[in-house]
Amino acid sequence: MLPTAATGSHLFLPMSEPLHTLAGACRHGEEIRKSRFLALAAPVTSAEQALAFLREAGDPTATHNCWAYRIGQEYRFNDDGEPGGTAGRSILQAIEGQGMDQVMVVVTRWYGGIKLGAGGLMRAYGGTAAECLRRAERVPIVAMTRLGVHCEFAELALLKARLKELQAEIEDEQFGASGVDLNLRLPDDRVAEARLLISDVSRGRSEAHRLD
Repeated sequence: MLPTAATGSHLFLPMSEPLHTLAGACRHGEEIRKSRFLALAAPVTSAEQALAFLREAGDPTATHNCWAYRIGQEYRFNDDGEPGGTAGRSILQAIEGQGMDQVMVVVTRWYGGIKLGAGGLMRAYGGTAAECLRRAERVPIVAMTRLGVHCEFAELALLKARLKELQAEIEDEQFGASGVDLNLRLPDDRVAEARLLISDVSRGRSEAHRLD
């Protein structure tokens, strides 16, 4: 059974600050006063993915497997037996401090016989997590929108080619008697251009509508 965890939401960066996620899984280890700490981090888009990563990354033979994740305004963290507030919250603060989102971090500790105290634990867990994220390859998070549009057969090839220039991805394509229904996914900041493009190509006969 997975451990219970603190959960909630709070703003952690100004809205103007660009957020990043990880390009892939990463790891970083440190030895601190004879205890070994290993941070494993991965990009995630759901709580289910985050907890699945915990099952893979956690070492059942270790002293503690502490963790935290943030996905948008949702977050959870867990101290896994360490004194309350010393591990999971410190890992979460490392995620926030690095300007990251959609990230899960597990920091495993193998106890070396020397107690670190509350402050030492906070620095060890938070520092190991922060250094793991700092060294990792990251990618910017682009806010996306889903649109639906109906077009006539004669317009399909041109519309698809022009939409590709706006970084639009076609998620679904359904052919019917009167034309084609497309489900699109594209960056938020290209939606206005896409609407004008669709109206232009269809000569005003087609109009995009949001699917979200």
